[in-house]
Amino acid sequence: MSDTLEVAERVEAAPPGRPTRRLLRRVGEEFLRRREASVLVVAVGLGIYFLSARSVFLSEDNLVNIAQATAPAAIVAAGMVLVLVSGEIDLSVGVVAALAPFNMHYLVDYYSVPIIPAILLALAISAAIGFVNGAVTVYLKVPSFVTTLGTLHLVTGIVLTTSHAYPASIPEQAEGSIRSWFGAAPWSMMIWCALIVVFFHLLLTRTRWGLHTIAVGGNLLGATEAGIRAGRIKIGNFMMISTLGGFAGIMEAFRINTIDPNIGGGTGLMFTAVAAAVIGGTSLAGGSGTVVGAFLGALVLAELQNGFNLIGISANPYFLILGGAILVSMIANVYLTRLRRAGKT
Repeated sequence: MSDTLEVAERVEAAPPGRPTRRLLRRVGEEFLRRREASVLVVAVGLGIYFLSARSVFLSEDNLVNIAQATAPAAIVAAGMVLVLVSGEIDLSVGVVAALAPFNMHYLVDYYSVPIIPAILLALAISAAIGFVNGAVTVYLKVPSFVTTLGTLHLVTGIVLTTSHAYPASIPEQAEGSIRSWFGAAPWSMMIWCALIVVFFHLLLTRTRWGLHTIAVGGNLLGATEAGIRAGRIKIGNFMMISTLGGFAGIMEAFRINTIDPNIGGGTGLMFTAVAAAVIGGTSLAGGSGTVVGAFLGALVLAELQNGFNLIGISANPYFLILGGAILVSMIANVYLTRLRRAGKT
């Protein structure tokens, strides 16, 4: 009885704020354990800085600009995360983004295919390019860097040859609601981006496909011996990123109201997607990554470009910051991976 009274007295004497502090500390520790935490802090910090420098940063028009710069890179980065996590890389996705809207244009204007089936067929062609990348990498044992480098130049040649290196007009069938739904409306690209990021986040973290993707990238031999069909996983991921690249290219064409051979900036979209994935916490060595982190990485890059323009800084330092961010992110990823393997985090 005396022991019970003593415990009760201790509880009554305890500072009332202690449970709250413990809860906050636990929430903070859990937050910092997540790969997305650091890049989220950077994104918020950049937003606060640029807002303090130029109040127009949070105006609706400027937020639309940031969203439209973020969406294509984040969409491609969602697929790039799966490819990187499985231990591969795709250098051709940027030119696939340029080819897809031309395929849509040819199907509609030359073969009288309705606009929605034309979009779906253009995406199917993009997926076929991804299948070729995956098949050559898996069955012919050619490193994906070399495979997709060859595909990059091959598809670039197709785009420039068939288009004569000239832009094309958006098909008349796409004018109106179709064009608005797929990129022309101010927030349509970001809505599609959010849906895609959520889907691929769940795919990577809540499905067998995601589990097998992580296993294949983390330990290919062990995954194969466990019965995982590594080749199917890798080919599927190549097909998904190519499809996403084609979709991003079509939306970008609708947004700017022209089909440009340089949509995606050639390799620019691809490198931005890789940078977003790496900054967001995806390892280039394979075996770990986060789609949400890649989205935040794309947001950070869009904020930097937009903020530099607003405060009048030349675009050149952007590449210095981008290179530094990639190096710091990779060093942090390697260090954190070692700590996790050692059981310290």
